[in-house]
Amino acid sequence: MKRDELQKLLKDMSLEEKIGQLVQIPGFMIEKGAVLTGPAMEMGFTEEDLFNAGATLSVFGFDRIKEIQDDFMAHQPHHIPLLFMGDIINGYRSVFPIPLAQGCTFDPALAGQLAAMSAKESSASGLHVTFSPMVDLVRDARWGRVMESTGEDTYLNSCFAKAVIEGYQGKDVADADSVAACVKHFAAYGAPEGGRDYNTVELSERTLLDDYLPSYHAAVDAGTEMVMTSFNTINRIPASGNAFYMKDVLRKQWGFNGVLISDWAAINELITNGICREKEEAATLAINAGVDMDMCTPVYASSLKKLVEDGTVSEDLIDESCMRILELKNRLGLFEDPYHHADNRNADEVILCREHRELCLKAAEESIVLLKNRKEILPLAKEGLEIAFIGPYADNKRLHGVWSMLAEEEDTVTVRQGIEEIAQNNTVTFAKGCRLLDKKYPLYGFRGRVEEEDVDDEELLLDAMTKAKRADVVVMLLGEHPCHSGEAGSRADIRIPKPQRRLLKAIAKVNSNIVTVLFHGRPLDIRGVDRRSKAVMAAWFPGIEGGRAVARLLYGETAPSGHLAMSFPYCVGQVPVHYDSFTTGRQYTGNDENRFQSKYLDIPNKPLYPFGHGLTYTTFDYTDVELSGDTVTPTTDITLNAKIKNIGNRAGTETVQLYIRDLYGSVVRPVRKLKGFKRITLNPGEEGTVSFVINREMLRFTRADMTFDAEPGDFYAYVGTNSATERHLKFTLTE
Repeated sequence: MKRDELQKLLKDMSLEEKIGQLVQIPGFMIEKGAVLTGPAMEMGFTEEDLFNAGATLSVFGFDRIKEIQDDFMAHQPHHIPLLFMGDIINGYRSVFPIPLAQGCTFDPALAGQLAAMSAKESSASGLHVTFSPMVDLVRDARWGRVMESTGEDTYLNSCFAKAVIEGYQGKDVADADSVAACVKHFAAYGAPEGGRDYNTVELSERTLLDDYLPSYHAAVDAGTEMVMTSFNTINRIPASGNAFYMKDVLRKQWGFNGVLISDWAAINELITNGICREKEEAATLAINAGVDMDMCTPVYASSLKKLVEDGTVSEDLIDESCMRILELKNRLGLFEDPYHHADNRNADEVILCREHRELCLKAAEESIVLLKNRKEILPLAKEGLEIAFIGPYADNKRLHGVWSMLAEEEDTVTVRQGIEEIAQNNTVTFAKGCRLLDKKYPLYGFRGRVEEEDVDDEELLLDAMTKAKRADVVVMLLGEHPCHSGEAGSRADIRIPKPQRRLLKAIAKVNSNIVTVLFHGRPLDIRGVDRRSKAVMAAWFPGIEGGRAVARLLYGETAPSGHLAMSFPYCVGQVPVHYDSFTTGRQYTGNDENRFQSKYLDIPNKPLYPFGHGLTYTTFDYTDVELSGDTVTPTTDITLNAKIKNIGNRAGTETVQLYIRDLYGSVVRPVRKLKGFKRITLNPGEEGTVSFVINREMLRFTRADMTFDAEPGDFYAYVGTNSATERHLKFTLTE
């Protein structure tokens, strides 16, 4: 449909129709076709609201979507199609690692391929929009939604934001294999006080500008079709009513012309936030802030008509928002094909196809991080050892994150299945060992209380200890429940559950050769695990091919290559913890006898494992690091060249990381910031060169006068395998 045709359509629509386009109806409230359920009426939706609605969410399957689309279009006065949206976070049915794990690959291109795969399955099933990617910067492991981010670093998040959006949307969002991306949550949702979901965010303007906003800006520059507001406040104004950030920053400064949608019920929550007294006031604040679509409340539907008629809200604002939604539907090609090329035959061909499962396996292998490998206990020998695999994840199909809405357990390869594919000539035994959860502390997920099979704890423990005693090596498969993380998954105690800690302690008493593999949605406090294990792997929630990936890594079929996208704290008392902290006037020097320094009295300042950390089965030597010059000017760049040699006896992949420190500035500068990363794969004895261009652009920051630019002075360029590297060279920026 051409622009003038859209304008003609808009002009011909009634006010009620236009407002309806601004409303998203919850999918679970629509039973069969356009039938309004009791919960919908209880929330205040009317039948007219239903038929005028512009979108729905969480309706899956082409037959179901087609039925609803046909019914709604038949009732809608201008036969305008619905938008079908869903939370497809890390795969439709071909579920791959959670986003935080993807960040650990340091491979945005791979994440883009995964997004394209997800879009292909989602679009074939009838979906038009995915509520992804989440690009919130995260630094507090207590917050459950860290699992949806790619980590604690601004630059890394920005790289992934761009790649994932391009993967979802492809060359043309109207194409059969594409869906529209919806970036979330704007803005700064990743910094809730106390790590508690839905809580207040308090950040300085400079911290927002330099650390938290760039990834959203990168998403807008990448062409994201939609942006979702966040639940939190920004400068003490809730995001869904914050005109400065929604209009001045997002739309005017950054040029975003797509659809801005609230998070679930966030407009209604302007009332409970204490910033609005009633729904009409909330609707006024949100529409004036530029929020186009009200997700799953009747605030817009019940209030905007009266507000326009009494002159409180301009109908021009309604027209602007309605047109943006119509334009999105038009870019998706829905006026010509309301099903967006979807049909069941196409879905059956692409969902869980061999190519998709292979990509899921590749992503799982590359996202798993080897944190520790003392005395090179890994990789395991394929012959001559008796190995006991013990723990509640030894034969568990819940290897996907809590947001994997469509994951089916039958699709998942367990660790046991993966091991049995490889260890055919080895003596392997398996034992559950304990329940996953502490029954004294019930866990509630999205669908009520999480129930576990009733088991005899002592019988499980005795079986595990018996098998551990006679084993040469014990592999412990431990971790969180998927519902421990995700939305509303905040935890103050970020250790593995108590029954698993008890199991590990008991096994360590009868066998000291322990390898621990962890399944989790956040960095954990693993001091006890680390102390009792010779090797530790962070497997995250790796998806349907996770069991096969873990087995292949344990036995050396492939080598670990993941690096932490988020620091593992020494304990929860450190959080929020991140590598790019600021120096202080009393910076800790390592001298514990001096009390008057910025330090803890009872724990280290440093995390247990820092951002960027990750081991493999070989060793790399940085044989020569040099700069092409020592001065950067507005027109002259320099290049850092690092020669790297594989001095081990196995092939491996190194992720070379470039960090820069601004030694002096008009405001205090971070101790270092990631500015580049490259992966290089080398065979034993092979040497390669990795190069990074250093220019003035990457040295800019928000200065004391609030302008964004670089300042002349001296800098260090650090290069190495993680954020704690001390290998550096000095250069100068001049005007």
